[in-house]
Amino acid sequence: MTLERYAPHLRATLALGLPLVGSHLARMAIGVADTVMVGWYGVEELAALVIATSFFHILFFLGMGFGIGVMGVIAAAIARGDEVEVRRSARMALWLSVIHAVLVLPVMWHAGPILLAIGQAPVVAELAQDYLRIAGFGLLAVLCQLTLNSYLAAMERPQVVLWITLAGLPLVIFLNWVLIFGNLGAPEMGVKGAAIVAVLVQYLQLAAIAAYAAWLPVARKYHLFRRFWRPDWADMRKVFVLGLPIGLTMVAEGGLFVGSNVMMGWIGTQQLAAHGIALQLASITFMLHLGMSNAATVRIGQAKGWGDGQWMRDAAVTVTAVSAVAAMLAVALFILFPRTLVGLYLDASHPETPILLEIGSRLMFYAALFQLMDAMQVIGLGLLRGVQDTRVPMVIAGISYWLVGIPVAYGLAFVLGYGPAGLWLGLVAGLTVASILLMRRFWRGHARGDWTPAPAAV
Repeated sequence: MTLERYAPHLRATLALGLPLVGSHLARMAIGVADTVMVGWYGVEELAALVIATSFFHILFFLGMGFGIGVMGVIAAAIARGDEVEVRRSARMALWLSVIHAVLVLPVMWHAGPILLAIGQAPVVAELAQDYLRIAGFGLLAVLCQLTLNSYLAAMERPQVVLWITLAGLPLVIFLNWVLIFGNLGAPEMGVKGAAIVAVLVQYLQLAAIAAYAAWLPVARKYHLFRRFWRPDWADMRKVFVLGLPIGLTMVAEGGLFVGSNVMMGWIGTQQLAAHGIALQLASITFMLHLGMSNAATVRIGQAKGWGDGQWMRDAAVTVTAVSAVAAMLAVALFILFPRTLVGLYLDASHPETPILLEIGSRLMFYAALFQLMDAMQVIGLGLLRGVQDTRVPMVIAGISYWLVGIPVAYGLAFVLGYGPAGLWLGLVAGLTVASILLMRRFWRGHARGDWTPAPAAV
């Protein structure tokens, strides 16, 4: 193992991965801006936004697999020089994204009765439905953005997407100020205003990314938008079969954390608040691993297209090492400065701050344990998506999160009485099992040359 051998991989991984990390953080910042500004408007409106965005994200997760799954397909096709496959697979991923968005729109339109059925307060359910009846129309834009992001990332052109996403942040803040609070002569619209802003900015960003994808000289030969209405049923089926397991995997992982929130709420309000802070901090570091996972999908997809096993292994070692180093830095920060980090979210003058600081600081130790396993499981998923292996990882995720993570969390927290610490140990257990099984599948199979060609996945 020499630095000369891995240095080109490191440079390429960082050049591709860091803009993807930045894009994920920018999208997260937009979500935080929405939450903060609606929170300034009213408590009931904030509760409605939280439950509405959770509802929205479940349906988003289910449909995002098409945009993510096509990334490795496009990267491999570019490496092979197969222009037709690049165009058809990307186009069919866009088709499936649109179809999914249209099919789930009635679910969001009638979200109110669903939310009432799961125990939400009537006023919160009504406000959440008001939000979703507008925000639901933005799902098409978000899913198509995701597919175009994958298309550009597979060409190693993620930088402009970062700048477009960052440009959305000040626009969201300004328009929220206008429409949520009724400034500059606009009507005061509360959560409806936030929903209108979200949809408007999402379609502006989609238009900008689509224009860039059409203009980009290296992409012109693929003619992505020429005769866009023409279907290719074989490629649609391939993208669907690759993408649906990814969507279900995302729902399973999201469900793990939703379940932990629910169970922490059973323990107490203060514990839930501290848990939310610890998860927020962990999610910031997770964005780095998610960006590197996307980079892994592209790099491994390229190796698959070239048929170069050694290049694949070197690329996999590099991206895994980058994510592991970042995770260890996060571990050090979480262990050395827990009170400082938790304190960033708290008002020092609030009477409950000392107890929240105490609970949150203790949970940061478990968030530190969580870091490396969380990094390895998402990198493992990215590596496997690069070789278009998505169905078995879906099964692994379901077993790890729901047959290990949730039961262990419940048993430790409530049966054995470990409380919040037990819940976090359950999360660590689920992610540990997932990371071991996913990495084992890649390194014991695909990294040795046991590749599954795309047609075999159909």
